[in-house]
Amino acid sequence: MNSPEQPLQRKIIHIDMDSFYASVEQRDDPTLEGKAVAVGGSPDGRGGVVATANYEARRFGVHSAMSSKKAQRLCPHLIFLYPRFAVYKEISKQIREIFSRYTDLIEPLSLDEAYLDVTEDKLGIGSAIDIAKEIKAAIKAELNLTASAGVSINKFVAKVASNMNKPDGLTFIGPSKVERFIAALPVEKFHGVGKVTAEKMKIRGLHKGSDLKKLTEAELVFLFGKSGHFFYRIVRGIDHRKVEPNQETKSIGAEDTFSYDLTELEQMNQELERLAGIVYKRMSLYQLFGRTLTIKIKFSDFRQMTRSKSFPVPITDLEMMIGIARSLLDGAHLEEVEVRLLGVSISNFIHPKEQGEWYQSRLFP
Repeated sequence: MNSPEQPLQRKIIHIDMDSFYASVEQRDDPTLEGKAVAVGGSPDGRGGVVATANYEARRFGVHSAMSSKKAQRLCPHLIFLYPRFAVYKEISKQIREIFSRYTDLIEPLSLDEAYLDVTEDKLGIGSAIDIAKEIKAAIKAELNLTASAGVSINKFVAKVASNMNKPDGLTFIGPSKVERFIAALPVEKFHGVGKVTAEKMKIRGLHKGSDLKKLTEAELVFLFGKSGHFFYRIVRGIDHRKVEPNQETKSIGAEDTFSYDLTELEQMNQELERLAGIVYKRMSLYQLFGRTLTIKIKFSDFRQMTRSKSFPVPITDLEMMIGIARSLLDGAHLEEVEVRLLGVSISNFIHPKEQGEWYQSRLFP
């Protein structure tokens, strides 16, 4: 029997499609083969952001959530394509049908990635590695697309593993190798650790999982807030989260605890802009667009406040998000305060049936 402090011996697969939107466009238009392609921006390439870029474009530094103007500067021959969300949704359903041949425990994270719990698989195959191979082969044979898979005993390790050998990769991290794998993992590879948090960690000499493991849980919480609890457990291979089918997302957000308190409004606005970019990327991937934007502020004395603004129509533009967040921050009248944490979130989503149509008509006019 597993003790409370030992990871459960589940068989978890994380499947992540390779540059999904762009790969679909290349598949459907053979003239795009070998060319740098991005989905997003606007039809004339003069506005908006990149939703996804293929690997040819990524070699030039183009990535999702980047402004289309910057992407075009980095890769002048980049081809911007108008998104076809109805097509992507239909293909996502076909991918989900392939998953369901092996298990009913499927937790979609977006159109192009999902967790599968195959501890007890429908076909009695037994080996999670073999199941992952079969799924990848079926996606290639039936849809002419490639996916990368991570296989391990918990969600955290499986997700990290799926990104290690892209594209068309399969990485297995067995139970005896989990802690060693996490010990060698650079801190920027930990989910939820962005550039700012990674830099804070490195300033303190925390470069890898093994460095985090040297700290007590209390020390990690002191340095990184509630994320410290997560870091303490995950570097020991402890992740008890179950694969949860049919989860309904109520909000999408991002927040960060700073290594030093922010006192200047311009610093706070810069951090809000960065956090808004993260949220916007997630909104685009999940195709969830909400009417309410909320900012969260935590002060050095641990007081906390939130400020929200709701609209009759969904927020679908990054610049609009940043403007609203800045306006809410200005309205909080933060004179002579020390801010330890900032967060941005979107909620009050429009009905799923409206999402694709609204996104196409509003985000890329």
